[in-house]
Amino acid sequence: MHLHIRLHILLLLCGTAAAAAPREKSFSLASPDGKISAAILCGDNLRYCVTADGDTILRPEQLSLALDDGTVWGRMPRVTKAVRSSSDKIIPSPFYKRAEVRDRFNQLSLSFAGGYALDLRAYDDGVAYRWRKLSGKPARVTDEKASFRFPDDTEAFVPYVRNRSGKPMTFTQQFANSFENVYTHDRISKLDPARLIFLPIVAELPSGHRICITEADLESYPGMYLNNPDGGNTLRGVFAPYPKTTEIGGHNGLQHMVTAAEDYIARTDGTHTFPWRAVIVARHDAELLDSDMTYKLASPSRIDDTSWIRPGKVAWEWWNDWGVYGVDFKSGINTETYKHYIDFAAEHDIEYVILDEGWSVHGKCDLLQVVPEIDLPRIVEYGRAKNVGIILWAGYAALDKDVEGLCEHYARMGIKGFKVDFMNRDDQPLVDFVYRIAEAAAQHRLLLDLHGMYKPTGLNRTYPNIVNFEGVHGLETVKWTPIDVADQVVYDVTVPFIRMVAGPMDYTQGAMLNGTRETFRVRNSLPMSPGTRCRQLAEYVIFESPLNMMCDSPNNYRKEPECTRFIASVPTVWSQTLPLDGKIGQFAAVARRKGDSWWIGALTDWNPRSVDIDLSPLNLHPGQYRITIFRDGPNADRYPNDFSVDSLPLPKNNILNLQLASGGGAAIRIDPLTK
Repeated sequence: MHLHIRLHILLLLCGTAAAAAPREKSFSLASPDGKISAAILCGDNLRYCVTADGDTILRPEQLSLALDDGTVWGRMPRVTKAVRSSSDKIIPSPFYKRAEVRDRFNQLSLSFAGGYALDLRAYDDGVAYRWRKLSGKPARVTDEKASFRFPDDTEAFVPYVRNRSGKPMTFTQQFANSFENVYTHDRISKLDPARLIFLPIVAELPSGHRICITEADLESYPGMYLNNPDGGNTLRGVFAPYPKTTEIGGHNGLQHMVTAAEDYIARTDGTHTFPWRAVIVARHDAELLDSDMTYKLASPSRIDDTSWIRPGKVAWEWWNDWGVYGVDFKSGINTETYKHYIDFAAEHDIEYVILDEGWSVHGKCDLLQVVPEIDLPRIVEYGRAKNVGIILWAGYAALDKDVEGLCEHYARMGIKGFKVDFMNRDDQPLVDFVYRIAEAAAQHRLLLDLHGMYKPTGLNRTYPNIVNFEGVHGLETVKWTPIDVADQVVYDVTVPFIRMVAGPMDYTQGAMLNGTRETFRVRNSLPMSPGTRCRQLAEYVIFESPLNMMCDSPNNYRKEPECTRFIASVPTVWSQTLPLDGKIGQFAAVARRKGDSWWIGALTDWNPRSVDIDLSPLNLHPGQYRITIFRDGPNADRYPNDFSVDSLPLPKNNILNLQLASGGGAAIRIDPLTK
């Protein structure tokens, strides 16, 4: 089909029959498989629209970026050059959910009079665009118009910035947040105009398509929020202003709190590449369980030698409140307790133990002041002798005092990494800080687990020593959040389709004390999880997490040896990932392969569910594999710790039926008989 005919059809589908104004010039781009198309419309303003499978995904909406000298990119745009290109290459991804990623796309790069450019990419599973500043002249960005106009008043799953005060909050106040909340499911027009939404989100279109909106390659620029200001069908980008002044405050004096803001959102000193705005397209919910878009759009690795990076599991003490008993010492933040955690980790080949908040002197914002109860060199040496690495929790402002010096000091001691917490912003200086610590940590061969953190934007590809991110309403929240405030069981079968699209998440699962909807209780000591035991096991397979916490007490794990052995056996990085089935907010099933063994996880909401798992995509041969399956016991609806473990041959028809209890799950391992 001739290009001008295809473009005319695309414009009609985008609802732009009138867009063929004589002065408006249009450019189209199709995905490699031809099923997804986007158009850039250059008239008085720059606009874009997207279609998939002949259906409108996004209607034409304006794109622009304003600078402090009065220049507005996208206003009266004049194209000076249009360059088309294609790529089809393999990205090695050794610390990811598959060993390699195919990066196949078509690209259109438009250069404009005024010293700027727009890149548009089309993949078989979505589109993305980004601005580029071509001139070396310093400038300040005062605003960016990034809007997403839906064809109808569609429904969406969105996470609002959480309002913990209970009082009305301005947008400026909402920019200080931990990026943790459950999802609101509502029509776009009904979304609260007074509240900011953080990314990613998923919209359910009448055509049956699901689109996930997020961003990638966020560097030296503020993160994007969304908001619906007028009750229409459009979500608009909102960005945190550049901080003018900050002061030490917040949680235990470990945060830089913004006290005044500038009238711009970003500074650029010269040429600059801005973040990708990504629109990921799925035909079925389950496709969202396995997107590589964020990873593909990220900048390549800046670490030449990654052989020292060691993903794995972490024995974690904070969630279980340092819950060690039956010993001859007082458990708590002290050397003997951490030696006990190291012993437990060594018993099960767990790679790390974390020293969470409390090892450094409270209220000093100083990571060189260690509490007297902790002999840190002794703990590190004890762990080294048992092949267990030590990771230190670090408040953001304390680490920011001397990033390079602290990385050098603790790397020399033998520390393996930092869990950096309470950043709770994503303005440009905070994003710059994340890149600074990534670079410094890499120089000293330190891992990073980022908490109090905005969603991943592909930084785990650029700096693969960043092995995990929070930005998730994880299991820690059940210690203070009742089910009627935030239903964690429903969240568990929602977040894999939305937040996990952006990248790995430090959800911190592994509870051995489990409750039903009626028996679950909020408590700090002896904490429990809502849902069944098998649910907790399945989350180690379903949730992507290269550095994966084991949240419960060594005592509780030792009481449950079968579950503990299974958890310890589950890899944290994978050779292959396959989505099996799922429905947002209802259930999810995922298969992952490491070497020649497969693991499968399945979760349901509070509704008991029968799920037939088709094993055909795994290409297994009957008679050559054995299945070990952890499933909800017959009384798991009343006693959620009830489970069974069975060993069975591969079904000849390749269909495995799973009966999931209310709040339940199933966890499966498939091994060759020769293993």
